[in-house]
Amino acid sequence: MKNKSYIGVSFIILIFGILVIPKIVQRIKNGEIVKDERLGKVADQGTGKSDLYEVGKSPSFSLINQNGKSISNEDYKGKVYVVEFFFTTCPTICPIMNKNMKLVQDSFASNANFGIASITINPENDTPEVLKEHAEGLQLNGMNWHFLTGEQKYIYEIAQKGFNLYVGENKKANGGFEHSGMFALIDKEGNIRCRKDDFGNPIVYYDGLKPEGIKQIKQDISKLLAE
Repeated sequence: MKNKSYIGVSFIILIFGILVIPKIVQRIKNGEIVKDERLGKVADQGTGKSDLYEVGKSPSFSLINQNGKSISNEDYKGKVYVVEFFFTTCPTICPIMNKNMKLVQDSFASNANFGIASITINPENDTPEVLKEHAEGLQLNGMNWHFLTGEQKYIYEIAQKGFNLYVGENKKANGGFEHSGMFALIDKEGNIRCRKDDFGNPIVYYDGLKPEGIKQIKQDISKLLAE
């Protein structure tokens, strides 16, 4: 009886292998298996959309660049771009941010679908002429990097209410101003996008001061450009 049971089980396994396994292999080849229910991992289902989290819509803005030209968020439409807030006389984190932003820009210098918006929080000093000199000092070799200035109250609203990034005047701070060292990543449709951390939480913004943050944003820019 035991031998018959073994034969029966073996027969069932053989039939399963003949009928089911080839179908599974074919589905994998065709990309039809998109979700592992046990692990909760969802793959790209052929939409071309990356796995980056959508934080929300980026704010509209209209400012003046280093060449005296009016630049708005519409000029970045259809482009992936990065936003930072800085000021040219900053003696602390801004030089690090600008240096790291240049590393980002150098990686995509020849891509017309990538851009950068560096917005000053000290527009009284940072006129288009000052911004132009600052940009030239960075020896930029790409396109679509605009250093932007405008009315201070308006810029602060863009930063604090639009991007939820802290900026402010502080006479006790080095340089007289304070601001975040984070970079915002915007997709082609004007959405703020980001990756998630190891716990599944969106990081929202990328650390513009640390090599790891620069590595991450470059990887995610590539993903958005491919969408």
